[in-house]
Amino acid sequence: MKTIKNMPAPKTLWNDFVSMVFPSFCVACYDSLNKNEKYICTTCRHDMPITNYHLFQENGLSQRFWGRVNLLHAFAFLKYVKSGKVQQIIHSLKYDGVEEIGEMLGKWYGKELVESDLAKNFDLILPVPLHKKRLKERGYNQSDSFARGLSEVLGVEWSDSAIERLAYSITQTKKKRIERWDNVKDIFGVKNQELIQGKNILLVDDVITTGATVEACVHKLLESGCKTVSIGAIATAY
Repeated sequence: MKTIKNMPAPKTLWNDFVSMVFPSFCVACYDSLNKNEKYICTTCRHDMPITNYHLFQENGLSQRFWGRVNLLHAFAFLKYVKSGKVQQIIHSLKYDGVEEIGEMLGKWYGKELVESDLAKNFDLILPVPLHKKRLKERGYNQSDSFARGLSEVLGVEWSDSAIERLAYSITQTKKKRIERWDNVKDIFGVKNQELIQGKNILLVDDVITTGATVEACVHKLLESGCKTVSIGAIATAY
């Protein structure tokens, strides 16, 4: 009996058929993805607007917090521009239920942070929490997935149980800076003070614009006894 070598498994043939009839699309440019691509095509990944902020202590994001709160480091992976590809990626992460995108971006950025030897500065990664109502509506916290990806690559523990959002704050989009601060200054609380005591915290979020929300969270962490706080984000608006 003649043996046929290198015959694709039935499951592989079925997956290829499904991909051909119902192709997956890049969440950034909407072109079809190739077989080995996931969520973001190779071209869009190559063309991502990287900030490289982790390479510079005094960068555009850290300067935004000067005189406002004491940070060890402040960095973001990507530049967020309205109507740009990064906005499309974040939209899919937050509103289209594609939670895995956050973890994938966390792993990508984690590799860059490891190369710059930053992992040694962190004992614990904390995602900025969602209010219980928003969490129930969305089904997950997009910042959790980013934290998980970073944690896996950096080898640093992460937790979603150390801090909580106490108030369901309204959107910040059209507010001025003072109004944004008034809207968020008392919305966070520490649930597990023992977990953060004396720790070097990396606080992560999806997108940082004025930084009012993150700033409020940092103040609460510092008041509650952590050693240092750094902030990291998937993207920062310009």
